[in-house]
Amino acid sequence: MSSLRVASFTVHATVEQSARWKRAAEAEGHRSAGTWLAAAADAYLKARARAGAPVPLAWHRGSFRVTLEDGSTPTVQGIVSAPFGIFRGTAAGPRRSTETYSLAYLPSARILATLHTQAHGKSLAAELAGTWVRWDGTGGREPPGQDPGPVLDRFRREDA
Repeated sequence: MSSLRVASFTVHATVEQSARWKRAAEAEGHRSAGTWLAAAADAYLKARARAGAPVPLAWHRGSFRVTLEDGSTPTVQGIVSAPFGIFRGTAAGPRRSTETYSLAYLPSARILATLHTQAHGKSLAAELAGTWVRWDGTGGREPPGQDPGPVLDRFRREDA
């Protein structure tokens, strides 16, 4: 049996907000305002995804592993917003002297698409994140039942 991995957040609120949140949490049967806030945030992201709005992703510089076409799995430098990473280069390998960027799915180190700009990679990642809201990204696979193929195909056509 695997243990549940959790993250903690601190939320600043006014006294009035705190009272409203506590009442809402109690009315909906939550043990605390924190569990109610987590459910509310998840519901918000699901609503954004259903409306077709991209899920906001926070990008930062980092390194990650990718599987290249020759089967090697080097660590590359780029930008990361879990579960995605973008590096300069293609499935043949990283190249600093190119204007081609590759979007990778980090749990499996799989390159999902190679695009002409980093902005296109960020946009594709946001759309895929919206499609895959509420998945855990474990097991090195895309979320169960979520085929990224149609979204990837559309981005490849638009980026051509």
